Amino acid sequence: MENQQRLMTSRFRRVCVFCGSSTGNKPSYQLAAIQLGNELVERNIDLVYGGGSIGLMGLVSQAVFDGGRHVLGVIPKTLMPREITGETVGEVRAVSGMHQRKAEMARQADAFIALPGGYGTLEELLEVITWAQLGIHEKPVGLLNVDGYYNSLISFIDKAVEEGFITPAARHIIIYSETAQELICKLEEYVPKHFGVASRLSWEMEQQLGYTTKSNITY
Repeated sequence: MENQQRLMTSRFRRVCVFCGSSTGNKPSYQLAAIQLGNELVERNIDLVYGGGSIGLMGLVSQAVFDGGRHVLGVIPKTLMPREITGETVGEVRAVSGMHQRKAEMARQADAFIALPGGYGTLEELLEVITWAQLGIHEKPVGLLNVDGYYNSLISFIDKAVEEGFITPAARHIIIYSETAQELICKLEEYVPKHFGVASRLSWEMEQQLGYTTKSNITY
């Protein structure tokens, strides 16, 4: 009964997950990816991700696919030999480059979650945070802070607020938790507190990249 209620009440149809193409050195990272995938399935949420079949990308996508939800992988053609091995799961959408990949994942998703990852994960994460700060979208952004993986990033952001480079309202954009269940609950309760400054940029993004600021979320 509890699971059925959660299936009916989720705000999100699709969540975009950023994560590493490696599994990392700790088993807890791999377990977190699987648990996140299972949590999406329990909440009847589909997955949008970077399209790889290896590392944490492969684990979270396989968990969602095995649970019967739709999986959309968006991957640049040049990275397909590197990030896809063996059989792919779900729908794989090839794009021309990294910028188009990010725009398409953002367009498809109602919220964003970052698992542990490296340079690519961080770059994708910071871009959607920046888009939120500018008012290009109002979709929630969450960090799955497994074993304190993102503690240093959170400390950096708090320092930037303290030093006047990020406003306290914009600090509210980033949500974090150590568990998938708690994080998604927080994301579903998210209400923007910052004020966007880039309505023109929103229009340009939609026209040039096919990105839409319209969200599937009902407030």
